Amino acid sequence: MKKFINSPFEFVDELTEGILKAHPDYFRCVDGDLRAIVRADGPVAGKVAIATGGGSGHLPVFMGYVGKGLADGACIGNVFSSPSTGQMKRVTKAIDAGAGVLYLYGRYQGDMMNFDDAAEDMEDDGIRVETVVVSDDIASAPPERHHERRGVAGIFFAYKVAGAMAAEMADLDEVKRVTQKAVDNMRSLGVALGPCTIPAVGKPNFEISDDEMEVGMGIHGEQGVERVPMRSADEIAALLVEKILADFPYKEGEEAAVLVNSLGSTPLEELYVLYRKIDELLAAAGVKPYRVYVGRYACSMEMQGASLTLMKLDDELKRLIDAPADSYFFRQS
Repeated sequence: MKKFINSPFEFVDELTEGILKAHPDYFRCVDGDLRAIVRADGPVAGKVAIATGGGSGHLPVFMGYVGKGLADGACIGNVFSSPSTGQMKRVTKAIDAGAGVLYLYGRYQGDMMNFDDAAEDMEDDGIRVETVVVSDDIASAPPERHHERRGVAGIFFAYKVAGAMAAEMADLDEVKRVTQKAVDNMRSLGVALGPCTIPAVGKPNFEISDDEMEVGMGIHGEQGVERVPMRSADEIAALLVEKILADFPYKEGEEAAVLVNSLGSTPLEELYVLYRKIDELLAAAGVKPYRVYVGRYACSMEMQGASLTLMKLDDELKRLIDAPADSYFFRQS
């Protein structure tokens, strides 16, 4: 293992400390807890607050989307491990401004258990909490059970929609409704070409030969749906588009927000080679890209790979996708 680290067991606290020192205008920690990060300018009076969280190793998910028009706070666990209920409660109390809090995170068992426990405690403290769980990974369950799927890069679109609706000063029921609508209309699939190394483990989390790729790999290194021979960029693009559209068909002329995401080490140059073909394939299928995002939006440490997310849009979701947002890791005017 060759990484820019000191102790593997201090890695998460040192990375959050570095972010807080580099970007104090955007982030602050709650009561000295480096695992409980909130907006530097929050809470915002009268606004529904958005709380998220999960294991570290996925930057800019989770704390990277704390900011205006996005989330209000994030709790951070060890690499690929859930944060604690206590950290979730600290974040919730720090961001609540009287309008309630939406918990928004990916479908992973540890996160669900701890967020649910925190929500119960917050209700006892007089803070209303509602929850939306992101479940966009088509590789993890069949279409008829899509609400049981893992949450992957599509959580970026969920942050964008939830944050924009909350910034319009909508009430908690409306923020939850439109965020669930976004989740219901998004689908993702990824391909891994190489593993990543968790600092505390010190070795790659899986092995794959140079002439193979894993289709449907989870963002923690979970096994995909199949391991196949390595393919060209155009062939990979076709595989991603075809599987997503087969899972969630579009009608001729329907519009989509498109996310081509690096899982960590895949460079922008390769992502744009993929998008070149993705755009062509979507046009052939009658799908119109409305907004396109290409880059590192939801990573798995330094995993070599990429994912595609499509979110079907109507006028309401288009308005929210278009809204301004400002965190250090993502800005849109």
